[in-house]
Amino acid sequence: MRIFIDHQTTYAFSPPARALVQNLRLTPRSFDSQYVLRWRLSVDVDGALRRCEDSLGNVVHAFSHPNHLERFTVSAVGEVETGDAVGVVRGAVEPLPTAMFLRASPLAQANGALRDFAADAVGSTADRLERLHRLMAAVHAAMAYKPSEHETRGGAAEAFALRRGDAREFAHVFIACARGLEIPARFVSGYLADDAPPPEGLFAWAEAEAPGLGWIAFDPVHKLCADARYVRVAVGFDGLGAAPFRLGHSSGAEAQVHAQVRIEQASGQVQN
Repeated sequence: MRIFIDHQTTYAFSPPARALVQNLRLTPRSFDSQYVLRWRLSVDVDGALRRCEDSLGNVVHAFSHPNHLERFTVSAVGEVETGDAVGVVRGAVEPLPTAMFLRASPLAQANGALRDFAADAVGSTADRLERLHRLMAAVHAAMAYKPSEHETRGGAAEAFALRRGDAREFAHVFIACARGLEIPARFVSGYLADDAPPPEGLFAWAEAEAPGLGWIAFDPVHKLCADARYVRVAVGFDGLGAAPFRLGHSSGAEAQVHAQVRIEQASGQVQN
């Protein structure tokens, strides 16, 4: 599947921001079932835009602007060709050992309720892949998907107690439960070509490790392993590490953010 993505995010400041610095994780990488045909990341104001790679292998662009700034827009536009690998992630950049993803992180910590829930969900089966599929189905059944409700922006324990959340919270609950079962798991941000984009533009899911297969992508919102409709952009121990935008500035007010995303199956030849 060839997927076209046009993601525009506008920031407005009142009073104007000064000494603005922003890290952008908005650039997908190619691996066995995902090939980036073309991708352009840009900002519509003057400022340095420097590309680097973080400790998890994500492409990061750092943007800075030293003067007063009332408004700017970040544009991520490109085409990605994907294949259905039934969730299996092969050929991705993997700078860290798998065991690192067993450690707790601020938004994906398993408390007693989550550990009990995970144990009940997987039952007595010893097969890790089956345990992960059972866990995904249990999270899907236990929580209500509310993509427009932002009051659940806490960690996995809070979202699970409320029994609702957006895709981030579903992923955090799944990751916390998997780690509680001693299964390495991590957070993924990316685009989904099927559903209407969430308010912030990017969707979220999880990856967990299964012996003999490696990392497998699980989407507990839709109760399926990621297929050709998913474009993988960044990974993290939780949503903080894979956040598409991390902004710092000296304005006395919060930035007003508006995202506009167009995702569609592309046709014809790619124009470079």
